[in-house]
Amino acid sequence: MQTNNKGNFHFITTLIVTAILLVVALIFSITYGAADIHISTIMDAIFHYDVTNQQHNIISEIRIPRDIGALLVGVSLATAGAVIQGVTKNSLADPGLIGLNSGALFMLALTLGFFPAAPFLVLMFAGFLGAMLGGTIVLMMGRARSDGFNPMRIILAGAAVSAMLTALSQGIALAFRINQDLTFWTAGGVSGTNWNQLFWSTPFILIALICILVMSKQLTILNLGESLAKGLGQNVSLIRGVSLVLSMILAGIAVAMVGQVAFVGLIVPHIVRYLVGTDYSRVIPMTALLGALLVLVTDTLARMLGEAPMGAIISFIGVPYFLYLVKKGGRAA
Repeated sequence: MQTNNKGNFHFITTLIVTAILLVVALIFSITYGAADIHISTIMDAIFHYDVTNQQHNIISEIRIPRDIGALLVGVSLATAGAVIQGVTKNSLADPGLIGLNSGALFMLALTLGFFPAAPFLVLMFAGFLGAMLGGTIVLMMGRARSDGFNPMRIILAGAAVSAMLTALSQGIALAFRINQDLTFWTAGGVSGTNWNQLFWSTPFILIALICILVMSKQLTILNLGESLAKGLGQNVSLIRGVSLVLSMILAGIAVAMVGQVAFVGLIVPHIVRYLVGTDYSRVIPMTALLGALLVLVTDTLARMLGEAPMGAIISFIGVPYFLYLVKKGGRAA
């Protein structure tokens, strides 16, 4: 009982510290930029918005949507990564590494090719369908044998499928002359996020996140082993299927908003499991907060470097960490 209370205290403390860091990073991100803005101006822009005030327009139309977009993308990709790793028992899994991002990019390219003026809602659903396409192909190949989801087979299948879908996307871009539009999604960044995108994407992300939180107990049991889960009366196929669909929704929406951003779903879940353990009722909230913090800080750093591609900066961190995990056999410690 004492150990459990100590664990709860540690989790709550870690959660609060992460939330405070997130708020600090958010305030800094809104105030920092080509035009330095004071905190009082931010509050004034939120509660007493003046359309004729240039600083108010910068805050409300550029910086706040951009930062909220960064938070939502971080939540989506990190949570999707945590769920995929738990469901497939593959600690090397990530939305970008198992074909979700490249599948979403392929469907976005196809949609823009045939419907150049497609609204964001259409692009969002196209991203979800593309993520389902890429993820389904990779997971089917990863479970082609009787040994279940083999980690290395999934990674190899993900690399092959991602390369194929990315090549198809580039071919579509050349055929329909949409190279410039596709470059934004290939590089990955939240600079183009607007209120319309947030209006449509936020409800879907929140609903998917709530559903995953409700399923956290089942995910914890499934993470302990398929045989144990079946022995405890869990419908393993249903839990796995619903969890993967929810992860694909999160990844598809994230790609539709900001393009391909890899390794967020790989790095964050490992750090979270090291901090709070493997109980998914704790892993999911912490993953969401830490994922949001990582993407927000990375985007702020990208702005400080003169609008460098956010995806490239995260990959600069993620690739060495991925190689480290491969060397460790997929274990973070």
